[in-house]
Amino acid sequence: MHDWSLPTAYRYAGIPSGLRNEPNRRDLALVVSDQPAACAGIFTQNRVAAAPVQVCKSRLPRADARGVVICSGNANACTGDQGIADAKRMAQLAASSVGCQPEQMLVASTGVIGRPLPMHVFESGIPAVARRLDASIAGVNDAAHAILTTDTVIKVATRAIVLAGREVRILGFAKGAAMIGPNMATMLAFVLTDAPVGPRQLQAILSRAGERSFNRISVEGHTSTNDTVLLFANGSGPQLEGQALDEFDGAIESVCIDLARAIARDAEGAKHLVTIEIEGARDEAEATKIAKTIADSALVKTAIYGADPNWGRFVSAAGYSGVLFEEKDLSLWLGDMPLYRDGVPLPFDASAASAYLRNNREVTMRLRFALGSGRCKFWTCDLTPEYVRLNADYTT
Repeated sequence: MHDWSLPTAYRYAGIPSGLRNEPNRRDLALVVSDQPAACAGIFTQNRVAAAPVQVCKSRLPRADARGVVICSGNANACTGDQGIADAKRMAQLAASSVGCQPEQMLVASTGVIGRPLPMHVFESGIPAVARRLDASIAGVNDAAHAILTTDTVIKVATRAIVLAGREVRILGFAKGAAMIGPNMATMLAFVLTDAPVGPRQLQAILSRAGERSFNRISVEGHTSTNDTVLLFANGSGPQLEGQALDEFDGAIESVCIDLARAIARDAEGAKHLVTIEIEGARDEAEATKIAKTIADSALVKTAIYGADPNWGRFVSAAGYSGVLFEEKDLSLWLGDMPLYRDGVPLPFDASAASAYLRNNREVTMRLRFALGSGRCKFWTCDLTPEYVRLNADYTT
């Protein structure tokens, strides 16, 4: 159990519903705001979008959301009109259980693609999870466990800040371990706050935060069908504005970055969390493009796994990113060790560089360009035999 500061007027639950056919495996979660909340969302950019994504998109942004029902073990993706009807039925069951309109309830799913939902599980499971709603840390813990698939740990981040003379609390929890690629991936995240912010401002804040967090992680670059991030704000009174709104914006981004890093750290089979820092690109977009290309490279990932400081893989990935530069524009560091400067290889202690990769769970590579002021941070992981095994055996 963690020592979390929780925003007011939310309740949480997570139960084993039987969806996963695993005894005591929590697979159904419900999060409810006890008062109407502004809500915004960002979603997968895959053209094949799961039914719950389509339902959420049709309902957001809005000013009177009441919560979200989430299942793990079945993605309800590529399931046609029946999938849409089933996602709406999940929301309707949750709404009836807490006393709100169906359109005020959102829905999210994660798991295997292409299998119809066994709706009989939810006809009894959703009323059951609603009866377990709890405003305590235990409730958050149960909900955070219920959304996991192949994750090994829950992923939670919190902040408590004073804005315009009042304390505002933020809680975020997420899942994701594979099918993780920029533009989000098979990940779900839910961020809740008791700040007073309207839906239009909330949508802008979440979109910005997502670009610098969930859209800057990659496990294998595969964009899923179900990516969903929802941001709820149920505070009453005058809405935040000016500096207070800016500080809130920064706090939401910080929570999202914490969750995104936790997803990359818990990637299937991963032994390393890799931070790629890009400096001196022409702009942030070009910096992100370079970082993404390096992060998605199987050769880069296997070098990290093997503790092989084969820096040629890092710079060559930058070279095919599509960003125009000359070799002399690029310098590279692995941790604090300079390996390549202004297009010229440097002598370095290969044993020390290998030991840096072998002995550290978190490692950093920094690429500096001489093109401008564009910069970004991007997070990925290594590629291990365990990742291959897990995904080769996922449905069989």
